[in-house]
Amino acid sequence: MLIIALLIKLTSPGPIIYKQVRITEKNREFNIYKFRTMYKDAEKLTGPVLATDDDPRITKVGKILRAARLDELPQLFNVLKGEMSFVGPRPERPFFVAQFEKQHPTYTYRHNVKAGITGLAQVLGKYTTDFDDKLRFDLMYITNYSIWLDIKIILLTIKTAFMKEASSGVKDDMTLNQLLESLNYNVYREVGVTKLDK
Repeated sequence: MLIIALLIKLTSPGPIIYKQVRITEKNREFNIYKFRTMYKDAEKLTGPVLATDDDPRITKVGKILRAARLDELPQLFNVLKGEMSFVGPRPERPFFVAQFEKQHPTYTYRHNVKAGITGLAQVLGKYTTDFDDKLRFDLMYITNYSIWLDIKIILLTIKTAFMKEASSGVKDDMTLNQLLESLNYNVYREVGVTKLDK
């Protein structure tokens, strides 16, 4: 973390760590901590905007940190404070939560559990993975929670940090069933609910 802080400080002006209001369990707001990966005041002219592939607001060091998920290391302090969990749906900003809940009423179920540093959507996708897929992964995780699944997600997160191929995200033509094969899970439906089975 000290090396990352030094690289950020030497390559672009602005704070090393920034905080931002996010939503967690029971719609509670909290300040999330992250290493800064964008240029200072990146949203000054545009307002809240989701990051995209080859986003010009992202610094050179920021691209590396995002690809390896290292920008999220300061969130360990959020975990220690009890605001986040190691595994769970990624917390989003109130501005986007309001929009997502209007477009997808099921989005609110993500807040039945504590937000996490990593999750099923993060290890099977990337920053720019389709919104519907991310939501589907999050809801699937919530309805199939287990310690074993958490351990596998954490191991896949470590793999993502060290393998470029893993950090680049999933192929567009890959089905959900194929993605979950890496977790040794089968997908089936029971009373209208998507379930996972080892």
